[in-house]
Amino acid sequence: MSNINILWVDDEIDILKPHILFLEKKGYNVATCNNGADAIDMCIETNYDIVFLDENMPGLSGLETLIKIKSKRPNIPIVMITKSEEEYIMEEAIGNKIADYLIKPVNPHQILLSLKKNLDHSRLISEKTTSNYQQEFRKIAMDLAMVNSYEEWIDIYKKLIYWELELEHISDTGMVEILESQKKEANSLFFKFIKKNYKDWIFEENSPVLSNTLFKKIILPEVTTSKGTLLVVIDNLRYDQFKIIEQTINKYYKKKEEIPYLSILPTATQYARNAIFSGLMPLEMEQQHPNFWKNDTDEGGKNLYEEEFLQAQLTRLKQSIKLGFHKITNLKNGKQLVENFNSLKENDLTVIVYNFVDMLSHSKTEMEVIKELASDDKAYRSLTNSWFLNSPLLEMIQKAQNLRLKLIITTDHGTINSKVPSKVIGDKNISSNLRYKTGRSLSYEAKEVYAVKDPKEIMLPSLSMNSSFIFAKEDFFFAYPNNYNHFVKYYKNTYQHGGISLEEMIIPCAIFVPK
Repeated sequence: MSNINILWVDDEIDILKPHILFLEKKGYNVATCNNGADAIDMCIETNYDIVFLDENMPGLSGLETLIKIKSKRPNIPIVMITKSEEEYIMEEAIGNKIADYLIKPVNPHQILLSLKKNLDHSRLISEKTTSNYQQEFRKIAMDLAMVNSYEEWIDIYKKLIYWELELEHISDTGMVEILESQKKEANSLFFKFIKKNYKDWIFEENSPVLSNTLFKKIILPEVTTSKGTLLVVIDNLRYDQFKIIEQTINKYYKKKEEIPYLSILPTATQYARNAIFSGLMPLEMEQQHPNFWKNDTDEGGKNLYEEEFLQAQLTRLKQSIKLGFHKITNLKNGKQLVENFNSLKENDLTVIVYNFVDMLSHSKTEMEVIKELASDDKAYRSLTNSWFLNSPLLEMIQKAQNLRLKLIITTDHGTINSKVPSKVIGDKNISSNLRYKTGRSLSYEAKEVYAVKDPKEIMLPSLSMNSSFIFAKEDFFFAYPNNYNHFVKYYKNTYQHGGISLEEMIIPCAIFVPK
């Protein structure tokens, strides 16, 4: 039996009963409705595999319905069915990325064949994408002038990424440059928003989901309502990179929910990922688990006790669940876990921490060949996708589907292509990260940072008396005056994290159920 779920929308749906029975006998699941408004609601509630959509309906037309469905479910294939052969309707439908276009009356075999066709719509899609973004540009600009909550920021960032991925496939570089300028403006405003609100969120009940509350608020409820859950934490995975690899995940899993959340500051692994697993802010980790926590200048690995942090959080939450915890740092580790994957099926929760994307960003800094391969965000996404398609992680996801495990994909923080140097001076014990600094006697450009004189105000530990934190804004990175030109040349246009940007702070968490 097929697991394909079809939505058929037609104001004369009763007449199509024989077609629907034909498809159901073939093993398809067919849901129906007779108007565009209901179709939109049904597509929001259910992730259908395909929609057959009548163009000529009272109320919302097929084209209007198509546009609204695509805004909510951009990846869903839609087959337009119409009595009309007018060219403008075809062009509008094709430009809005329909999967196929059929003229009434249709027979059931045409419906089956339409899924196998491969029509070249690239020119119309390119033209329509450009036109649609030009309209959306004005709306996003208005939204940026009004944005006043973290939910609105998440919506704006998702829109910007949606258009970035859409414009990736067209030849009009002018549109891409306009989008880049809009992203730059958004990051400038987002920095001001974080600077104004972050301190309050640390102590508010109604704060956004942050790294330290992600497990309790989002992940644990999914674990306790399922037989088995696989949680994959891909280190350093930006939202745009997630949207690219999601296209492959969708072959095996259906997305139940997507909940972008906010990384704590600094947006760095030792802070953000330890916060996820401990359910604590860094200052609380230092106080409650001094054996597990290390500060920036301490010797040794900073993320060696993530499993212990998670066990302690589960104990604190009075949860008794069977846990498996695996950290993958190289190809050999990954292949070994793939071979033994079936042994994980008895776990209530299996956690896999995958470090590849983080290694990729560091390699870009250190290796010329990676600098060439990941010269910009588009190339960085492509390299991430190429790794994912050939990685043991994809094999694990396929095996998880076979075991009928729920899947949660998330990360600890994102990363940004750092382009603008910002001078900083400090004593010899200053931390080394390029997007944030902590230590005593910090001297910096005030307008280029978010400075926190007392780390306790944002629940961060102090390296010593009078230590403070500074976080770089937008795409800035810190450089020392000594050997300044060499330093700037080496680090400019490399992917860094630790500071304040949409790319680093608004990050993916998505829940999938097996197909």
